[in-house]
Amino acid sequence: MHPRVKPALRRGWRDLNTVQFGMAPAHAMVLGPMDTATGSLLNLLDGTRGLPLLRDEARGMGLPDGHVDGLVERLAGAGLLDDATGGGPAVDALREKHKVMDRLRPDLASLSLVARGPGDAPRRLAARRSLRVQVRGAGRVGTVIAATLAGAGVGHVDVRDGGCVEPWDVAPGGLPVESIGERRDEAARRAVHRAAPDRPPRRGGAKSTEEEQPGLSLVVVAPRDGLAVHAPDPAVSEPLIDSGTPHLYAGVVEGTGIVGPLVLPGDTACAGCLDLGRTDRDPTWPRLVAQWRSGRTRDVQACDLALSAAVAGLAAGHALAFLDGETPTSTGARWEVSVPGFHWHAEPVWQHPACTCAAAERAKGEHTSDDERPHETMSGQQPHAARLSGTWRAHV
Repeated sequence: MHPRVKPALRRGWRDLNTVQFGMAPAHAMVLGPMDTATGSLLNLLDGTRGLPLLRDEARGMGLPDGHVDGLVERLAGAGLLDDATGGGPAVDALREKHKVMDRLRPDLASLSLVARGPGDAPRRLAARRSLRVQVRGAGRVGTVIAATLAGAGVGHVDVRDGGCVEPWDVAPGGLPVESIGERRDEAARRAVHRAAPDRPPRRGGAKSTEEEQPGLSLVVVAPRDGLAVHAPDPAVSEPLIDSGTPHLYAGVVEGTGIVGPLVLPGDTACAGCLDLGRTDRDPTWPRLVAQWRSGRTRDVQACDLALSAAVAGLAAGHALAFLDGETPTSTGARWEVSVPGFHWHAEPVWQHPACTCAAAERAKGEHTSDDERPHETMSGQQPHAARLSGTWRAHV
């Protein structure tokens, strides 16, 4: 082990005996008491020395035997320590790609803030390279999501869409102006390729042409038609439910951005639950949806760049959190934001007992009083709309 104090957190002395790691409250931590000699030893925990050399250095500083091991154990327990050589063969292979690691260094630093154990952050980063994500939609939102996921190290990002690129599909970080007139899916895949820091590792076996083939870690549904994310058709998501494929909705409708729900089939609310719940609250809902779906408009939909960028960024962040093994707050909830105020808020999407996805049956009796709050803003903690009965992880 080559111990390294996580460099993502800036360090400062609050007083002569107390050290603060980090500035922002979300991840900052205070440790004490700590004498000045131990504080000097912290500077040596930079990943260039193994434990035997650190013990020798500590003796030269007049520190007693066992002091280094105790400090390392204490820092590791607080989630403040990394291992510059740990992580396993996949991490070693990634470290050898110096240019790739330079591209991903900010992402690795960010992962170190949430992956507590030494070596956990590079392991998560290396695991992303084997994940397979499909983005359905190559507009201002979908292409940016796909490019962001690829740029963050997700190895296999495919984009599905039809038609050709229109001038209004162009967006910074997404489809370039040079792609106007080209096939949307091909242009989006080139954008993904440009964003990726590395070629994806080869996968064994024959390549299937089925959209719900085994091995999909996540499907991001980001349609160019805002109606398809505002009121997603349950029939369209049935293959995803049947195959057990996690999927996340994201898009813009009439100046409102939507991220969620993240659907974990059989555990959390799906598009069918959303549709049935709305019908319970508003009996005219099915009539309205039928009219909206049958009345196709040829007008360009409202989707300004700032809003689409905000939606794409939040959706990509929630997707990455899920792929890394976390449970983002879009699980069983929809985050919404509208122009011009850009005030994010979340609405829970409950499992419906009449839905064929059967999520309500599994979640029965698992809601708590905290879950009954109607919504929380981005400044508060959003409760998950469902208590997961199992542990969901992205498929490697």
